[in-house]
Amino acid sequence: MTISPLGDSAVVIALGETIDSSVAARVRAVAAEIERHPPAGLVDVVPAFATLAVYFDPLHAPAWETISAELAASVQRADAAVVSVDPRTVIIPVCYGGEFGPDLAGVAAHTRLPADEVVAQHAGGDYLVHAIGFSPGFPYLGGLPAQLETPRRATPRRLVPAGSVGIGGVQTGIYPSATPGGWNIIGRTPAELFDAARREPALLRAGDRVKFRAVPPEEFAALRENAGVQAATGAAPRAVVPPAARIEVLRAGMFTTVQDLGRPGWRAMGVPLSGAADPFALRVANALVGNAESAAGLEFTLVGPELRFTRDAVVALTGAAFADLPRWRPCNVAAGTVLKLGVARDGCRGFLAIAGGIDVPAMLGSRSTYVRAQLGGKEGRALRDGDVLPVTATTREIGNHWRIDERILPGYSRTPVVRVVRGRHAGEFGEGWLGAEFKTSSRSDRMGVRLEGGSLTRPAAADLVSLPVAPGTVQVPPDGQPIILLADAQTIGGYPQIAHVVSVDLPLVAQLRPGDRVRFQAVALRDAVELLVAQERALALLREGLAEKLGLK
Repeated sequence: MTISPLGDSAVVIALGETIDSSVAARVRAVAAEIERHPPAGLVDVVPAFATLAVYFDPLHAPAWETISAELAASVQRADAAVVSVDPRTVIIPVCYGGEFGPDLAGVAAHTRLPADEVVAQHAGGDYLVHAIGFSPGFPYLGGLPAQLETPRRATPRRLVPAGSVGIGGVQTGIYPSATPGGWNIIGRTPAELFDAARREPALLRAGDRVKFRAVPPEEFAALRENAGVQAATGAAPRAVVPPAARIEVLRAGMFTTVQDLGRPGWRAMGVPLSGAADPFALRVANALVGNAESAAGLEFTLVGPELRFTRDAVVALTGAAFADLPRWRPCNVAAGTVLKLGVARDGCRGFLAIAGGIDVPAMLGSRSTYVRAQLGGKEGRALRDGDVLPVTATTREIGNHWRIDERILPGYSRTPVVRVVRGRHAGEFGEGWLGAEFKTSSRSDRMGVRLEGGSLTRPAAADLVSLPVAPGTVQVPPDGQPIILLADAQTIGGYPQIAHVVSVDLPLVAQLRPGDRVRFQAVALRDAVELLVAQERALALLREGLAEKLGLK
């Protein structure tokens, strides 16, 4: 057993190095024990194949040494207990090959087996769900026949269709929603693996057994149609927005979504934290208009929305700079005003808070939008022209002749030096990546900022057993181009982890635009926590001053 940090807000307990059913059972037992006796500041416990991640709030958690000792004690108690559980068996229909399995021929070529033999072996396997991760409901399955082992694709696809069944190294799994992915896709299932409206949103859970059943295209179509009818008849009615408390979206801008501070507590089902990509900016925006920090606002990328306010409102813009509104200060907006934010002059993502907050329904405890799973926000999607957003009514009015001291702000830059804690596989890449300059790719999104530049080479080319990740984890896929994970990051990933961006510098990453340059600087874990504590002190002072200024005391 080893215990190591996953950035400054999580710990990874490693109980093995391989995919093994006995190790998986031990991982689940330790996770259950930690949940029964949670350490201070616990947020999430996420089991993976041979590891589990314990996410915590570093501002309310004890020191690293204390956390490590408490978790080691949990492992000892779990090992001493004897627990017997009969697993469920779930049968998943799959249509292999053709348009549903574009990589079946490639897997056949790699394994030197006929395509129909690949299908027969895959469908004939008996699989164990080791973990749920990567995306909501995504099952990592052990038990893949050894002959079918196939390395991941060198460059991940930008979008893998929902229901795709793939092979990645010695693992197989199912993509519940359309997401990027680097596994070899050999088929697709019509089964709905994740539905936030269900009492248990994920169809599968760690410890289940899975069997695949090969079906022809006609049966696949019939099964999918039936699932669609059930989903349509079970859909909740759309809420009617009171005309006196709304914002009309005349122009949606670029990828404008409703975001709050995310939905912790669901990562064990593969649900990302989500929330604002630059949480500092949203927290300050909410504070400026007198909202709770967790209130829902708008996030937009490079091009801001055009909004009509049907009642008087108080708003605040933070993050990137846009033309029609000053940043980092509250502004009164009269009823009938059309706010045109236009193109970002500096930075990438803007955040707009409205006094009272955007009042869309909460899903799994959050109003944040996770588009890939159609979860939260406005119908689980980015805003469109003509949308209407409800706003919680408030009579607040604020004098706008002042602004905050910008020395409190992160060091936003188009060429930032981003501080990182070394990752689990940092030693395999030498030291050249520290201080090297990387360019931000146009393929970046809320899931991760993709970097281009000097290719990072890992001498050990073998696939890794998938491990827990977090926003800020810097992964290196086989093409050697690093990816810095952001708010919509998967919960488990299979690429080497070279580093983890410290929490206080994640806003710098979120504001990188295509073509910007970034360098990494390694710091100690203790320094990362001290930087976060200092930032929280500054925010506490800001909230105290704003409470007096806004008359909220």
